[in-house]
Amino acid sequence: MADAGRSSGRETTLPATGHPAPVRGHGYRFLRERWPVLVRLGAWSVLEAGQTFVLGYALARALDAGFLAGDARTGLLWLGAAGLAVGVGAFGTGRVYGVVAALVEPARDRLVTAVVGRGVRQADSGALSGLTQQVEIARDTFAGVVLVSRSFLFTAAGALIGLFSLAPLLLAVVLPPLLAGTALFAATLRPLARRQEAFLTADEELAQELGAVVPALRDVTAAGAEERVAAALARRTDAELRSARALARWSVTRVAAPALGGELPAVLLLVTAPWLLDRGVTPGALVGALTYVTQSLLPALASLVHGLGTSGARLTVVLRRLLAPRPEGPGAAVVSGVASPSAPDTALLLTSVTFAYGPASEPVLKDLDLALAHGTHLAVVGPSGIGKSTLTALISGLLLPQHGTVQACSAVLIPQEAYVHSGTLAENLALHRPAPVPEPELLAAADAVGLTPLLRRLGGPGAPVDPARLSAGERQLVALTRAYLSPAPLALLDEATCHLDPEAEARAERAFAARPGGTLIVVAHRISSARRADRVLVMDGARTACGTHEELLRTSELYRDLAGRWTSTAPLPR
Repeated sequence: MADAGRSSGRETTLPATGHPAPVRGHGYRFLRERWPVLVRLGAWSVLEAGQTFVLGYALARALDAGFLAGDARTGLLWLGAAGLAVGVGAFGTGRVYGVVAALVEPARDRLVTAVVGRGVRQADSGALSGLTQQVEIARDTFAGVVLVSRSFLFTAAGALIGLFSLAPLLLAVVLPPLLAGTALFAATLRPLARRQEAFLTADEELAQELGAVVPALRDVTAAGAEERVAAALARRTDAELRSARALARWSVTRVAAPALGGELPAVLLLVTAPWLLDRGVTPGALVGALTYVTQSLLPALASLVHGLGTSGARLTVVLRRLLAPRPEGPGAAVVSGVASPSAPDTALLLTSVTFAYGPASEPVLKDLDLALAHGTHLAVVGPSGIGKSTLTALISGLLLPQHGTVQACSAVLIPQEAYVHSGTLAENLALHRPAPVPEPELLAAADAVGLTPLLRRLGGPGAPVDPARLSAGERQLVALTRAYLSPAPLALLDEATCHLDPEAEARAERAFAARPGGTLIVVAHRISSARRADRVLVMDGARTACGTHEELLRTSELYRDLAGRWTSTAPLPR
């Protein structure tokens, strides 16, 4: 094993990573945080649903007080009021969509942050699928759920108030079947969600099987394993087909809900019309009630059943999968992948790590063992293309090994091409923090890394940043300071100082090495970086070695060659 040793007197505490709360808890907190948006949504929904009340009531009054009473003018005025209400409702509908966007897009952003965090920090191999497909499903279905649920609630309220205003007796005919249809629909939601989840699971398993088979088709043919592989894929396909059929059967049962809650009330109003008219219900009120049922309640219930029944079940399942807890923390069992190190004094542990870019490619890393204690400063050196950047990607979780395990505490990776986004300098520097960084802490970090001259030139932490106007070295300083402020105890500098002069590079590396409890891994491109490190890892294929600068000068021919080519007559920053 290439053991980087222990640095005395230094330790760190791994940041606690809590399991995600249940989906319902996440939803309640999200909505509580955005109560002003909900208030606006309710206000515009009231305006939109006002047409529901006015339409049936105005039609009833147009008949009773207008046309049936021989007063065409009054009838026309009431019909005009109904038309005006439709126009006002359309205006409210337009405003509703804007408010729904203000509710849905932050939810999508939060899910993207969670998925990226899990994929990068926990090395979840399903994160890409979650980011590209499941998050978009969640966004679209969440918008659909909000729209249809809100529409049903406000439409039903407007129609029921209208029925009561026309004649309370009408509620006795309409309300019981409406409640029964809604209850029947609610009873199907849970089994439908279970079958939706089973379908998604079968679909993902089939996708994973195909993802493993397609890149290895030549190997399958060479090994004569076509029938075996085809049988395995057939089993996955049949499982997905069975789950799809079960989902379809439960979807059909939802048809009874709008029939019971929306169509039966219209039939009952017609059947009981003589009884209602004998008890004082006017013909106009009866027509208005039919309008409420056929033009408002039935479409609203049908939209609820179709939208919430499909989209709601899918949303619940997708959110549960996106926010589900993953095995993590000390002692996590890992066969092949990335986890937190089980030893309390170990920041990084690589065990027999093998990685290749493709099944037919030669391994870039093969059976690599490496251990780092907390507080160690390790420099990684080697020829171009030997696998130094691959190593940092494996440690950070951007890549997964084909064999072996990578156990690491939380890490922040700074690549050679630094990323700086538009916005203020403070926003750039706080990118890895859950809340704005206090200005004294930000200024201290800038001073430690060497960003202070640029900070002053730009005009302070609150100054706007134009990435195109920054040099490559200035962008690296911003990225380095951002990483320095990160709560991650393990910093990976993959030639992240290549655009800095030797003195600026030395200052930045000293700052990271001095972080309390911090562990530093530097892909070195100058001999001075290797001399500053506690240990040096020389990547040389099967002859990979680890030791101090002096030890490797004696034992590693490659390191002596690299050091000789790096050495110059200028003094080396220490």
